Amino acid sequence: MPNANISGLRIRLARQKAQMDQTELAAALEIEYEIKITQSDISEIERGVRGVRDFELDYISRILNVNPIWLLRGE
Repeated sequence: MPNANISGLRIRLARQKAQMDQTELAAALEIEYEIKITQSDISEIERGVRGVRDFELDYISRILNVNPIWLLRGE
């Protein structure tokens, strides 16, 4: 099965660098941006099982304080 996204590994790295667990990231997305993503969704994104929408990637990058282009391409 091909990966559903190309940013999952970098999302995991940025989340760990920010010292957040998946539940905390999911909660921050819901509180700050009213985006309902569960801890399970975050896990699936990081494993490349679930795709990530453009607005989700933007909000994730804001919460983790990283450039969304880095999440996409590693640059």
